[in-house]
Amino acid sequence: MEVTTELVRGLIDSQFPQWRHLTVRPVEKSGHDNRTYLLGDDRTVRLPSHERYASAVEKEMKWLPVFKPHLSLPIPVPVAKGEPTKAYPLPWSVNQWLEGETVTSSNIRDRDEFAEDLATFLKELEAIDASRGIPAGVQNFHRGGDLAVYEEDTRAVLANIAGTHDTTVLAEIWELALATKYTAAPLWLHGDVAVGNLLVRNGKLSGVIDFGTMGVGDPSSDLVMAWNFFDDSSRAVFLDRMGFGEDTINRARGWALWKALICYDWNEKGSELSEWGRRVIDVIMDEYKRG
Repeated sequence: MEVTTELVRGLIDSQFPQWRHLTVRPVEKSGHDNRTYLLGDDRTVRLPSHERYASAVEKEMKWLPVFKPHLSLPIPVPVAKGEPTKAYPLPWSVNQWLEGETVTSSNIRDRDEFAEDLATFLKELEAIDASRGIPAGVQNFHRGGDLAVYEEDTRAVLANIAGTHDTTVLAEIWELALATKYTAAPLWLHGDVAVGNLLVRNGKLSGVIDFGTMGVGDPSSDLVMAWNFFDDSSRAVFLDRMGFGEDTINRARGWALWKALICYDWNEKGSELSEWGRRVIDVIMDEYKRG
C-alpha cells in the first residue's frame, strides 16, 4: 500500500486538527510492516503497509499501556488511533517517539552486556499476566504457536538449496525443532525480536518497539537473536539468562532457521536480505555441528 507524506498530512489534518501545525516527515528506517512518519519532534504516525498487519493497531493500543509499568525499558506509548478513510482504508496510530538508534554490531559497547539486557527485558515481558492475552495464530504469523505451520515452506526451500548447502544437517535441525511441543502455561512474547525493533543509546539497549506481532504462547520464537545477531559468547549469555531447557532452544533454533531459509531463498541472490539469510544459516549450522 503506497503511503506518502501528503497522505499522512491529510490524515492528521482531517482527524487531529490540533496537530495541524506539526511537521510530517518520513523516518529514515520505516520498517516492513508499517510506514512510519515523524509528527513534530516527539510523536510518530504508524500506518500498516498491508491489511495483514492492520490488527496490530488495536493490539498495541490495548496492551502497550498494560505492559509499560512492568518493563524497565521504554516501549511505544499510544497517543491516538486514526480511523480508515477512502484514501487510506486501514486503522493507524499516533505514538510517542522513542529516542535511539537501531542496534548494529558497531553501536553497542559490549555484546554480552546487550545479551543480558535483552534477556532481562524479555523475562519481564514473560512475567506479565498472560491469562487474557492474544493466542498465537494468523494475527501474528503464528509467533508463539506451532512451528510446524511452516513445514511446507521450509521443505520447499531445503529442496531448492540442496546443491549449495548441507540440507541433510539442515533437515536434522528442522526435525529436531518440530520434535517437541510447548506444554507449559502461555507466556507473553514480543513476536519480532530483531535488530530493527531494538534501540540503542550510549552503547546500551534503550528501548523496544513494534509489538505488532505480540501474542501469548511458546516463548521460543523470541529467542532467535541467539543466532541472527549474537556471537558464541553472547549467545551463551542470552540463552542462559532466558533459562529455558534444551527443547525450547531447539524450537528457537528452528524459528531462526525458517526465517533465514526463506530470506535467503525468496529474495534475489546477493540482495541484503538474501545475504543476511545465508549468514544466519551458516551460523546455525556451525553452532549445531559444534554441539
